[in-house]
Amino acid sequence: MRASTSETLRRTSVRLAVVLGTALAAGCASIGPASVPRDRLDYEGAIADSWREQTLLNIVKLRYFDAPAFLEVSSVISSYTLQGGVNAQNSVYGSGSTSSSRQPQRSLGITGAYVDHPTVTYTPVTGKKYIDSLLQPIPPQAIFAMIQGGHPADFILGLSAEAINGVYNYSLGPARSRAEDPAFYQVIEALRRLQQAGALEIRTEKRNRQDVTLLGFRSNAGPEVDADIRLVRKTLGIAPQAKELQLVFGATRGKGDQITLLTRSMLEILANLSSGVDVPKEHIAEGRATAAPAAESKSNAFAIARIHSSRERPANAYAAVHYRSHWFWIDDRDLNSKRVFTFLMVFSSIAETGAVPQVPVLTIPAN
Repeated sequence: MRASTSETLRRTSVRLAVVLGTALAAGCASIGPASVPRDRLDYEGAIADSWREQTLLNIVKLRYFDAPAFLEVSSVISSYTLQGGVNAQNSVYGSGSTSSSRQPQRSLGITGAYVDHPTVTYTPVTGKKYIDSLLQPIPPQAIFAMIQGGHPADFILGLSAEAINGVYNYSLGPARSRAEDPAFYQVIEALRRLQQAGALEIRTEKRNRQDVTLLGFRSNAGPEVDADIRLVRKTLGIAPQAKELQLVFGATRGKGDQITLLTRSMLEILANLSSGVDVPKEHIAEGRATAAPAAESKSNAFAIARIHSSRERPANAYAAVHYRSHWFWIDDRDLNSKRVFTFLMVFSSIAETGAVPQVPVLTIPAN
């Protein structure tokens, strides 16, 4: 009887070990592919959310004269481990002295462990990278490359351009606050209509081993299109005979065959957007934060993000940060402000080199 019981337990343990080993082998074989759709979306969403919150916080901090600071997610490594084991023990007799108490004692144990080891690497934006990505103006060629890619010309130029051929945009930043020239919005709205009509031509060619961006207008596309072309040429002082216009960086009007574009840096864009922060009145009264022109008073200032503030955490926020005992947030139903943040991410990518860089590498080994 004892031998039969021991043999049964042994066989049962062997079967369980084989089954668990097979299950663990199958699990390890599938853990890598199965993690891709989950991890890719989860990490992508987390990085995007943290970028919005970091940007929102820096916009708010500019109203308090706090220096903005940025950390980039340079890499994400997540390692998985799946382990398991089986142990079995069999004692033929118990510890009692009578025959009734001497019954077979059996024990069987199964252990398993699933471990996730994420490693996130952050790189502070400092030194030359800080200057290039935040303080240098965005290259004009990158701005018009976005317009050529189908992004609305009036929105892109209203957010990123300080002046076109000496015709100035509004500025709400503390360094050079000024009202816009009325002609500025006439020009960018005309450029938007030309873009929609397919009458705004943009191309790049090599000159002296450098890329040169050239702009042109397709005439004879209808009386309304021709009227917009005449408006742009007259307002910007473009020579009537100039067929192609070279795009250059500058604050004043250039030659008759040039369009000079004075672009903003990322820091200037953030400073302008900080005027849309609803700073608590007591913070302004106590001198903790700066007062700013009311964004609502500027009918044409559509490139403004409305940033609300409250003591309580908002329930319906696109992005929210806690700063100086207050919550600052953007309403998820505010499409215009959300659109501003979408383009801020694009601008931050092209600010350094004029091209969209590679996204952070996501490495997920499965062990």
